[in-house]
Amino acid sequence: MDLGWLSGLLGFAFAMAVTPGPNNTIVTASGSTHGMARTLPLAGGIASGVAAIMLVAAAFGTSVAGDTRVGAALKWIGVAYLLWLAWKIASAEPSPPPAGVTADDGASRAEVRDGRTVGAAPLSFAQGAALQFVNPKLWVMVSGAVVTYGQVSGASGHLTIAVVFALVFGAMTFLGTLVWAALGASVGRILTSRRALRRFNAVMAAFLLLSLIPIVFE
Repeated sequence: MDLGWLSGLLGFAFAMAVTPGPNNTIVTASGSTHGMARTLPLAGGIASGVAAIMLVAAAFGTSVAGDTRVGAALKWIGVAYLLWLAWKIASAEPSPPPAGVTADDGASRAEVRDGRTVGAAPLSFAQGAALQFVNPKLWVMVSGAVVTYGQVSGASGHLTIAVVFALVFGAMTFLGTLVWAALGASVGRILTSRRALRRFNAVMAAFLLLSLIPIVFE
C-alpha cells in the first residue's frame, strides 16, 4: 500500500472529522450537558456509523452513495432527525436541582447526577450510529472520498481498501468527536448557572439548525 496515498487519506479524513458539522455540534452539546465520560458512547456510535458507511461505499464503489433515490430519501429523513436532535439539545436541563427537590420527587423529574439535573439522558451509541445513515452531508463526503482516493488506490471496490477506508475514517471521526466533546465538557465546567447552560445549549441547537440550510436548499 502506497504511503503517500495513505497519508493523503488520513489528512482528508482528519480534516472532515475536526471541522464543524452536525456530529461535532451534537457531541459538544452533550459534553457540556452530560460531561465527557457520558458522551463517549455517543462518540463511539458516530465513529462506528461512519466506518460502516465507508466500508459499504468503498466496497461497492459509488453505486450506493451516488444513487439519487437514496440521496433524496436520506435528505428528508436526515432533516427530520436533525430537527429532533436540535430540539433535544435545546431542551436539555443541566442545572442544579431547586432547593428541597430530589430525584425522588416524581417520575417526571430529570435525572440527577453529580449535583446536576439533565432534561434527558445523553444520546446513546445506537443513536449516534443511526444518525450517520440518514446524514446526507456524510454520504456526499463518502462519495467524494471513494471517487478520489479509491481511484488513486486503483481498487475502489477491493475489500482490503474498503476496510482501510473504514478504519481510517472511523478512527479520525472518533478523534474529532473527542476533541469537540472535551471542548463541550470544559464549557460545562465554566458555565455553572442554569441560565448560562441553557443559553449554550440553545446556541448549539441553532448551529445544528443552520447546518440544515444547505441540505434543504441544495
